Amino acid sequence: MHYDSETRGLPHNPFKALVAPRPIGWISAMNRAGQVNLAPYSYFNAVAADPDMVMFSSSGRKDAMTFAEEGGEFVCNLATFALRDAMNATSAPLPRGQSEFEVAGLTPVPSRKVRPPRVGESPAAIECKWVRTVPLTPLDGGDATHFLVIGQVVSIYIDDAFIKDGLVETGAMRPILRGGYFDYFTAEPETRFSLKRPKGAGQ
Repeated sequence: MHYDSETRGLPHNPFKALVAPRPIGWISAMNRAGQVNLAPYSYFNAVAADPDMVMFSSSGRKDAMTFAEEGGEFVCNLATFALRDAMNATSAPLPRGQSEFEVAGLTPVPSRKVRPPRVGESPAAIECKWVRTVPLTPLDGGDATHFLVIGQVVSIYIDDAFIKDGLVETGAMRPILRGGYFDYFTAEPETRFSLKRPKGAGQ
């Protein structure tokens, strides 16, 4: 079958189920007044290296995005299977200024190079300086309702328990990944495999 906005043919749009699983950016950000927001974003990924950059996409001008713009910084915390319920709790729409850390029972820990705290219970966190926000203007020329937030990585925290022979054991952290609908996946150590690129294909 073919699916598009005119023909449909399925009860739910399959887009999110096919562009999956997606890493979750559990974003903590602080505005100029010192208020902190923590929220998960499934439109999140690395977008560049040397310098390392990440992005997350916000549907509407939500607090994580506006706080990142105001404060000029944000942190991407790793959401894991052990923290799945806490991560989900931080997705609730709370009044501005109410702490998602407190509601979810999480510990804000000072970051090394940015003002927003990291999630103390998370085994890894990527500290970023805000670079720019890009409105995602649709083809029909209407107003943008989604916004791409780009940050440059300035420091990375990793729990030493997940470093072996100088390499990060990502699967051992059991990061959770977003699927379609209400589905999530988890990465496990036994699912890892390696492939060497053909000669001439880069590193």
